[in-house]
Amino acid sequence: MVSDSRQSSAPECRRLEHVIDEESSYRAVSSRDARFDGVFFTAVRTTGIYCRPSCPAMTPKRQNVHFYPSAAAAQAGGYRACRRCRPDAVPGSPDWNLRADLVGRAMRMIGDGVVDREGVSGLAARLGYSERHLTRELVAELGAGPLALARSQRAHTARLLLQTTGLSATDTAFAAGFASVRQFNDTMREVYGLTPTELRHKPARASSSGPAPLPGTIPLRLAHRQPLDAAHLFDFLAVRAVPGVEEVVAARGRSAVRTYRRTLALPGGPGVAEVDQPRKPQGWLDCRLRLTSLRDLTTAVQRMRALFDLDADPDAVDRVLAADRWLAPLVAARPGLRSPGHVDPHELAVRAVLGQQVSVAAARTLAARLAERYGERLPTPSGGLTSLFPAAEALAEADPADLAMPGARQRALRGLCSALATGAVDLRPGVDREQAAAALLALPGIGPWTVAYVRMRALADPDAHLPTDIGVRHGLAAAGAPASADAAGWRPWRSYAVHHLWVAATEANQN
Repeated sequence: MVSDSRQSSAPECRRLEHVIDEESSYRAVSSRDARFDGVFFTAVRTTGIYCRPSCPAMTPKRQNVHFYPSAAAAQAGGYRACRRCRPDAVPGSPDWNLRADLVGRAMRMIGDGVVDREGVSGLAARLGYSERHLTRELVAELGAGPLALARSQRAHTARLLLQTTGLSATDTAFAAGFASVRQFNDTMREVYGLTPTELRHKPARASSSGPAPLPGTIPLRLAHRQPLDAAHLFDFLAVRAVPGVEEVVAARGRSAVRTYRRTLALPGGPGVAEVDQPRKPQGWLDCRLRLTSLRDLTTAVQRMRALFDLDADPDAVDRVLAADRWLAPLVAARPGLRSPGHVDPHELAVRAVLGQQVSVAAARTLAARLAERYGERLPTPSGGLTSLFPAAEALAEADPADLAMPGARQRALRGLCSALATGAVDLRPGVDREQAAAALLALPGIGPWTVAYVRMRALADPDAHLPTDIGVRHGLAAAGAPASADAAGWRPWRSYAVHHLWVAATEANQN
C-alpha cells in the first residue's frame, strides 16, 4: 500500500463546489460517467495512479480515492497518469470559457502556450497581477501553480509527439517546450511512470481509420463530450470558408463525411490543420497538423479546440435551453449543438466588420480578395490553401481600391486594424472580455452587433447575444416565438441559443 505521505503532500485547494462534490464525484466514477472527464480527476492511493472519471478499470474503494480539480494537481500529489484511460487527453474543463475571473483567464492563456513562450512573468504581466498573487490563486483553486499546469501540458504534448512522429527524444523535448533533456526525462517518468523510450515503443491508438497521414503530418484526436452536432459545425464553417485560407472538401477516409482544412498563423510560422467530420459519434474528432515549428503544437491544438468548441458541456447547455418553451423543440432536434469559436481573434474581428450589413457570401468573397492581395503566402500550397489571412498591420495600410465597401465601413476596418496592430484593442486568449468589448465599441463604425459577434467567436463567450441580428429574428419567427421573447432565461448560454435560432431560420428558409 502507498504511504499516506502522498495525501499529506498534496497541495491544498478549494473544492469546486459549483461543479460537483466528492460523493457525487464518486458516483460519477462508479458509473464511468464521461461527462465529467476533464472536470475532475480521480487519484487512487493504493496504486499511485490518477484517472479520468470514465476509466474502464475496476472502481476503487471510496476510502482509497482522492479527487483533484486538475491533472497537474494530481501529478503534484505524487500520482502518475493511468496508461489505460490516458487522463491527460481528456476535454478541457468548460469552466474556463464560462468564467471571466483571473483563474479562468489564466487557464485560457496557459492553454494557448503563453507560459511556454513568455514564462510565468509574461503570463502575470498580461493578466495585470504579480506572479505571487497569480500563483496563489491558481494553487488555491486548482492545486497547482502556472509552472506545474504548463508542465502537465508539456508532458501531454511530448507523449503525443513520441507516439505519432519519428522525432528524436531530444527534438521532442524542445518541441514540447522543455528547457532541457534531463527535465524532459524526469517529467515523463514522473507523469507516466515510463521513460520516453518506453513511451515511444508502447503502441498508441490509431488516430484515424482513413489513409496514412502524409510525411511531416501529426495525427491526433481532439476529445470532446457527447453529444456533438458535428453536422452543424461543418455546415457553419463551410458556408463561411474563405477561399485560399479555408476549405471544406470530401474526406479521404471512409470513416468521415467531410474534412475542414485551414491555414494557421502561429508564433513559429504558418501551419495547416485539417479536421474530419465523423460519420458516427465517437467521442473525438480526427485532426492532422502540419507545422513550421513543432513548438507550436500545443497552441495549434488549443486553437482548433476553440474553433470547434470542444471543451463545452453540452448537457449543461441543453438542460438550460430546453427549459425555454420556444427553444425546447430546437434543442431536442439538435442535441449537442456547439458555438464555434475561431483560431485567430484578429482575423475574426476583421471578418465581422467585413460582414456588416452584407450577406455571408458577400463577406466571404471580399475576405478572399483581401487574402489573395495581402495574405502571407504558404511556402508550398496545400490543396486549395494558399495563404494566411492578412495580418491587421497589412490591412491597416490597404489600398482603398482593394476595399470594395462603403466609405464608412472602410474607415471602420482601417480603425479596427490600426487598433489591433498597435495593441489599443487586445483580443488575445485570456483577455478581459468586458475591457475588450469596451475598447471595440469605442472605435468608429463598431456597433453592438459587431462587438457581440466578436465576443461570441473571437473571445469564446458562451453568453453573447445578438438580439438585432436578422437571422436571430427569423429564427424566433420560425420557432413561433415573439420578437420580444425574453432571453434572460437562456443565460449563461445565449451564444448557443443564437446558433439554434440561426439553424431554425436556415431550415425554415429551405422549406
